[in-house]
Amino acid sequence: MLAVQNLEVVYEDVILVLKGVSLEVPDGAIVALLGGNGAGKTTVLRAITGLLDVHRGTVTKGSVTLDGEPIHGLDAPAIVAAGVGQVMEGRRIFSEFTVDENLRVGGHRAPRSAIPERLDRIYGLFPVLAERRRSVAGYLSGGEQQMLAIGRAMMAEPRVLLLDEPSLGLAPLIVQQIRDLVVDINRAGTSVLLVEQNANMALSIADHGYILETGKVVMDKPAAELREDEDVREFYLGLRQEGAASFRDVKHYKRRKRWLS
Repeated sequence: MLAVQNLEVVYEDVILVLKGVSLEVPDGAIVALLGGNGAGKTTVLRAITGLLDVHRGTVTKGSVTLDGEPIHGLDAPAIVAAGVGQVMEGRRIFSEFTVDENLRVGGHRAPRSAIPERLDRIYGLFPVLAERRRSVAGYLSGGEQQMLAIGRAMMAEPRVLLLDEPSLGLAPLIVQQIRDLVVDINRAGTSVLLVEQNANMALSIADHGYILETGKVVMDKPAAELREDEDVREFYLGLRQEGAASFRDVKHYKRRKRWLS
């Protein structure tokens, strides 16, 4: 199990971004981490994957553990080796490489003899990538690039996969395909921490969910309960009771008053 306990993160020794964040990703589960822009979601992922220092960030309190073993002091390659993979927001593929070359980069730590089997597994999961394996990645569609980014992360055979906004900028039909692929990956045995602003998509497949506001976890419930929560329905799912004020009318301060009081 991946566990974040009472985590505090500071950027540039001044800006406190995470304020005692705790969450768990049990083995075999899909866990959603929801929140608006600036809530601290990406910072949580950076803390887990050892990428804070690149952004002048530091863990000043708390811990990140995998099966009880601390990993927050490890560098990024060691964390990948421990079994944590990440797909960053914006896909971050190597646009001048072919599809096949991008995937091989993802498996660079694996024994050379294991690469063909891993490639076959990824191409089986993403048939469209198999059809375009010799294509230059920069010419793929946005949805295909997102599949490639996920496939590249899966080449390392992570036990826990972190996904940062995988639906961002994609058409609804492609979002549905990505959603189904995340479910397939999870059913094959990989735990998933899904960071999303698309709460409808995330909560439709998650087992559990957390909502982050200004660096704090303000809600922590099974996904089915979050889907029925009045505040979540209003603020994240775009649903409200008949006659109730719209999200634009409620404004940000009202949400903060409810959740942070």
